[in-house]
Amino acid sequence: MSRITDADRGRNETALRAAMERLLRGDLPPGGKCDLKTLAALAGVTRTGFYAKKHRDGSVRPGTYQHLAEEFESRRTELQAAGEITDPRDAQIERLKAEVSELKKRVTARDEKIIDLTGFKTLAISRLAAQHDEIERLRRQLAQHGNIRALPAAGAGQQPEGHG
Repeated sequence: MSRITDADRGRNETALRAAMERLLRGDLPPGGKCDLKTLAALAGVTRTGFYAKKHRDGSVRPGTYQHLAEEFESRRTELQAAGEITDPRDAQIERLKAEVSELKKRVTARDEKIIDLTGFKTLAISRLAAQHDEIERLRRQLAQHGNIRALPAAGAGQQPEGHG
């Protein structure tokens, strides 16, 4: 396994710091997140440098860029705690949650309106049925009395007699 030169390490750290600033100000590449994977990809380094390594004897040594990973995660956490969202997807999630909440309110209001309108429809149909029954009763009563003459119903375009 080849070792990284001091010059390469310096260039990589510079690239990582530039990528860190880009991500922390919310400038994410398409499909990227504000995370270590995207940080490594933007800087052109492997993620393995962010994590501790084990020697053959079992002792642990820090990863080449572990200090930068810790700095990145610490700064990201601070920004999020301060209310500055560094990941536009987090803002989108919050916006969608608010939208879902608003839609739930609208659905509830519409359900209540439907219940009210259904009650109104039932009452209207009931009243129409009662009026129909009353009209039918009056027609039967009219038919029973021979001295009352029914007037013909006016057809379309027909005027009652004497109004023409």
